[in-house]
Amino acid sequence: MGIQIAPSILSADFANLERDIVAVSDADWLHVDVMDGHFVPNLTLGLPVLERLAEVSPLPVDAHLMIEDPDRWAPRYAEAGATSVTFHLEAAADPVRIARDLRALGARSSVALKPGTPVEHVMDVLVEFDMVLVMTVEPGFGGQAFMPETMPKVRALRDAARAAGHPLRIEVDGGIARDTVQAVVQAGADMLVAGSAIYSADDRAAAIAELRRVAGQAAVG
Repeated sequence: MGIQIAPSILSADFANLERDIVAVSDADWLHVDVMDGHFVPNLTLGLPVLERLAEVSPLPVDAHLMIEDPDRWAPRYAEAGATSVTFHLEAAADPVRIARDLRALGARSSVALKPGTPVEHVMDVLVEFDMVLVMTVEPGFGGQAFMPETMPKVRALRDAARAAGHPLRIEVDGGIARDTVQAVVQAGADMLVAGSAIYSADDRAAAIAELRRVAGQAAVG
């Protein structure tokens, strides 16, 4: 599995989303953060906006649900056009059922862990998920500093997936930039969410290419 780059539109211009989505079309995924103002202290967008974004995006949509009651809502985001749906373990009543519902709808099933959530909480059910998202900042706001203390979780997940023969994607989100890519890739991550590192650049395509180059070097090393 190669390293994939997912620009986060949390750092895009919300008044010009279609323009800013097209500007990152050289990436692999479009990362869309859905926040409800309850699970996290921020409010972004919901189903109608995501559905329209999925219609205009040249990239598959990776929906990250930072919301309460994902048991009810996660499948609806798959139905709205998200190719990958990530819900938070901390908010889920029955994470295995959610994962199976997402797969039944043809979406990738993914579960997210906050920095303080022990990785052991997903180890017994790891094969139910296509991807695990390790938050490398506290969820809710973009532009935060990367938390290197989360890297043992990434290593533990990669080791467990290899031992099980499970082709798990491991995504990292938060503070991902040129100077943190090496650490996350060497720990075992293979899907990198980057917001400000891409959208603050004058040339978004060049920023994506540079992240991909550094990640590729780290993977070989």
